[in-house]
Amino acid sequence: MSQPQRQTTPALTRKFKSPEVPAWLRGVYAGLCLYLFLAALNVIGSGLGLFGQESDFLLRAFAYGENPFIALLGAVIVTAIVQSSSFTTALIVTLVATGEMTLGTAVFAIMGANIGTSVTAVLVALANIRIRSNFRKSFTAALLHDLFNLMTVAVLFPLEWITGALSEPGRGVLTRSAAWMADLIGLEEVARPSSPVRVITAPIVDSFNWVAALVTPTEMAQGLVMAVMGLVLMFIALVFMVKNLRGALLRHMDGLFRSYFFRTDVRAYGIGAVSTIMVQSSTITTSLMVPLAGAGAVRMRRLLPFMMGSNLGTTFTSVLAATANPVAAAMTVALVHVLFNLVGTAIWYPLRFIPYRIASWYGALAGRSPRYAFAFLFLIFLVIPLVGIAVTELIVA
Repeated sequence: MSQPQRQTTPALTRKFKSPEVPAWLRGVYAGLCLYLFLAALNVIGSGLGLFGQESDFLLRAFAYGENPFIALLGAVIVTAIVQSSSFTTALIVTLVATGEMTLGTAVFAIMGANIGTSVTAVLVALANIRIRSNFRKSFTAALLHDLFNLMTVAVLFPLEWITGALSEPGRGVLTRSAAWMADLIGLEEVARPSSPVRVITAPIVDSFNWVAALVTPTEMAQGLVMAVMGLVLMFIALVFMVKNLRGALLRHMDGLFRSYFFRTDVRAYGIGAVSTIMVQSSTITTSLMVPLAGAGAVRMRRLLPFMMGSNLGTTFTSVLAATANPVAAAMTVALVHVLFNLVGTAIWYPLRFIPYRIASWYGALAGRSPRYAFAFLFLIFLVIPLVGIAVTELIVA
């Protein structure tokens, strides 16, 4: 009697099995999730930008002090809040061009902006926290971006500070190199183009702006409400995106990324740079890689070159801001941003096994216990910068 049961069970299973979702429908669904994800990032940025503008928070944060540590840590906090190094670096360049920020302060603030922009990838990784294996890979991918910036600052910050203290004009080796390059460049004033992502997501951003304006009494509160709504939308879009990635669509995307986009390190680096220039936001490009890495569509060893290329691509915005404000100091700051990422790549790509091993080790810890992920998030982007600023002020005072 048991033998017929074993024969009929597969037939019954096939009979009542739900039909496979067509690949084209999964692609449409993925496109919708991607659109909502990009819209959510712009809603967050728009809301926090409105809050910063109304509260004058950004200008006061950057003008707080001339100490290199304060410039670095203040930029980490500001960029973590607005979640866009492109926005922060463009603001820094503009402040230098108008004389509201010194060149020495701006150079170290640029370094802090590179660290602060890494917070978004960590937040995106937290959307996978319910699926342990996906969360481990997602958080490891986010750590690769964070570690590249942290380790580059760990090398270049003291180098720039020490060489600046030893030089006659008080400028470090990066600043002197960038100033020399700025003298060779003669660019006419150009208008900064609008981001294509910002254009296509404008209806969603405007809708959230309208809703926030209805329920809040002031523009500062409106900005905060928009940021919270954008954060909720981002997590919803990511949850559905990751769910959709599993299955047939993942198999198609896996072949596309492995056989073409991420076939070599050089190609991954180039795609990271070009895609970031196109959307004018490394936050978007690096954050998109996190769920793809969590779903297994992207090889982990190709992610670091992509992140390096993305960091280089985001310097395009600061260079544009400098050409729109044709002042030698502004162009020097923009080129410092370029040199920071080029030198960082030259240092850490040959030694890429170091960030890989650290990211894999800590990613495994976070995979077993998510409290390590939250500890990293709060320590790197909030506690250490705030404590560092307080301690520095006490020592200087």
